[in-house]
Amino acid sequence: MARTSVFFLLSLCMLLSLVGTSSAGARKTANIYELRKGDFSVKVTNWGGVILSVVLPDSNGKLGDIVLAYEGIGPYLNDTTYFGALVGRVGNRIAGSRFVLNGKPYRLFPNNGNNSLHGGHRGFSDVFWTVKKKVDGETPYITLYYHSFDGEQGFPGDLDVYVTYKLSENYALSISMVAHPRNKATPVNLIQHTYWNLGGEGSGTILKDKVQIFASQITPVDEDLIPTGAFKSVKGTPYDFLEPKEVGSEIESVEGGYDINYVLDSPADSKGLLRKVAVVESESSGRKMELWADKPGVQFYTAGFLEDVKGKNGHVYPQYGGLCLETQGFPDAVNQPKFPSVIVKPGQVYNHNMVFKFSF
Repeated sequence: MARTSVFFLLSLCMLLSLVGTSSAGARKTANIYELRKGDFSVKVTNWGGVILSVVLPDSNGKLGDIVLAYEGIGPYLNDTTYFGALVGRVGNRIAGSRFVLNGKPYRLFPNNGNNSLHGGHRGFSDVFWTVKKKVDGETPYITLYYHSFDGEQGFPGDLDVYVTYKLSENYALSISMVAHPRNKATPVNLIQHTYWNLGGEGSGTILKDKVQIFASQITPVDEDLIPTGAFKSVKGTPYDFLEPKEVGSEIESVEGGYDINYVLDSPADSKGLLRKVAVVESESSGRKMELWADKPGVQFYTAGFLEDVKGKNGHVYPQYGGLCLETQGFPDAVNQPKFPSVIVKPGQVYNHNMVFKFSF
């Protein structure tokens, strides 16, 4: 009788093992999806919602890829650059990896010294997203979905997140981010972290590109790049991009290059309309990019932390090899009472919309 029981248990364990193997075979894999509208195309992957490429003509009609990325999916598994990624649950930095919400303290995973950066050590850029829908045709788009569980990286409550990449018109990439808290109030600050080089990825630095940012103030930071809580005018400083100027014209006055949140002059529109955030122009390619969005801030980052990173097509990206314009709620808003709140309650909907418009 005892031997029969042992045999039964062994058989059951083997069966469960086989079931587990079968389930493992059904696990998600990283795939690449293309959106195409004429000679304008965008490739994304369901790993981290990463934008892998944006291809369009230059002023001479020559096609080129203007997005920094790795060769293949593998390098993204241990990525620290956040090339092209969807960042969350809370993008940018949270001081001390902690905050208090409704009287309850929350501890997050520190992955940037003592601070939390871009959602923690396994934020939304390091997970599989589910492809909910992909549509080709005149207005191609893809919608990705991720369920963030209660307590993930220390954040409260279950959160459903949908992100749609769409080629909304000729040479325009629109991105819509929507999040629904199920059961608890939670901070949400989703960011799209693409590195742009309008001269073409691997073409050198962006120091000669002209940039205009429609913001009269920045939120200054301490030595750990945590906002002090103050607001500072850009007038008379190297941070003044109210009129177009070359990125490199005053970058030597900014240690490590630009990596700062700009307070956009145009307030959020109550009707949800987008306003112009920034313009980038490349003299070498003739390409121009306009960014429109509906969030109060934009992080201007000139890739000062890049140091000969091996990218796609055999290219090696140098310091200042690309620039990021990340529309967002303000960094560390959960600990800064003067900043616009990033808390979203059950029954409320988080919306973040942006459009990158290209011309040449």
